Amino acid sequence: MNAGESMNRLWSGMLLLGIAYGAFCGKLPEVTDGALRASKEAVVLAISLLGVTGLWSGLMEIARKAGMIDSLVKKMGPVMRFLFPKVPSDHPAIQSAATNMICNVFGLGAAATPPGLLAMEQFEELEEERRKNKNPAAVPKGTANREMCTFLILNISSLQLIPVNVIAYRSQYGSVHPTAIVGPALAATAASTVAAVLFCKCMEKCKS
Repeated sequence: MNAGESMNRLWSGMLLLGIAYGAFCGKLPEVTDGALRASKEAVVLAISLLGVTGLWSGLMEIARKAGMIDSLVKKMGPVMRFLFPKVPSDHPAIQSAATNMICNVFGLGAAATPPGLLAMEQFEELEEERRKNKNPAAVPKGTANREMCTFLILNISSLQLIPVNVIAYRSQYGSVHPTAIVGPALAATAASTVAAVLFCKCMEKCKS
């Protein structure tokens, strides 16, 4: 059983247990009303997020067509060489990974997903080249290489200047100052990103 199947069974079990408990306690109407209210809130929240994500994704697309994203990617060259020292600086994976990281910094998870998936595919292609060239550092097929692990950890830590989704959540649920989360979120994600980079570099030293 994989992790996805386990989570599906866990959530299904919790849902069925809640319904059974509501029926046993004679509160099935309240359970139904709660489900309907939650469904309504989910739709309203999804529409709110769609608008916010559409706005920022549109701005990112304008920035990309204006050449700003390419300029930022080039300026990130030293950072990317530090994070991925064994990847050639002109490899397509570097540009895809940098684009993903820029989108994540601006809190655009939806816009960051396509370049992130592309970067992972390109890192796998790079590893396939290493295997063909009999590189002793190559990992077996089906195993995540060093670059893929580093990229994944950086995505999990994800430094964010503007947490767009959280701001949308706070606005939807009536927060007086929905953008007040920006400072704490920046501090927290900066700390997590520093920890992620230190961890990756320590593991590189241990494996060298």
